Amino acid sequence: MEIKNREKLLLIATGGCLVLLLLNWLVISPLIASWHHRSERIAALRKSLADGAVLLRRGDSIRERWAHMSTNALSSAPTAAERQLFDAFDRWVRASGVTEGSFKPQLKDTDDNYSVMECRADVTGNSQTIGKFLDKLEADPLGIRLQSLELTARDDTGQQQSLTLELNGLLLTAPNP
Repeated sequence: MEIKNREKLLLIATGGCLVLLLLNWLVISPLIASWHHRSERIAALRKSLADGAVLLRRGDSIRERWAHMSTNALSSAPTAAERQLFDAFDRWVRASGVTEGSFKPQLKDTDDNYSVMECRADVTGNSQTIGKFLDKLEADPLGIRLQSLELTARDDTGQQQSLTLELNGLLLTAPNP
C-alpha cells in the first residue's frame, strides 16, 4: 500500500513539475521578456520626450543660429564659393599684414542639402600679425569654421612664425525653408 501511494505521489510531483516547467516556458518567460521590452520602450520614449522638450526650449536660438548660418553661407555655386573664400582670405591677409603662403580650397559633397568647401592655407608673420590675422578670420561673418591650426617658429628666436590653417566653408545647395 505504501509503494502505490509513493508512486502516486511521485507521479503527481513529476506532473506538477512538468506543469510548472511548461507554465514557465509558455507563460512566465514570455511575460517577463515582454515586460523588459516595454520597460526599454518606455525609457526610450521618456528620453525622446525629454529631448523634444529641450529642443522646444532652445527653438528660438536654434532658428536664430540657422538664420545666421543660411545668411552667411557661401554661394551654392562652387566657383562662386571658392571666389568668396579667396576674397575673404585676401581681406584677412591685407588687414593683418601677414605674408600669404598658399590657399587651396577643395569642394567636398556631404549631403543633398549642403556641401563643404575645405581649405588649407599657410601664412607667415610675427606673433602680432598672426594674431591680427586670426582676429580678422574670427570676426568675419562668412559661414566658415576653423577646423585646425598649426603654429610653428621659422627661426631660432621665434620672431618669424608660420601658421597653417584648415577651414571649412558651408555651401547650402537646397532652398531655404
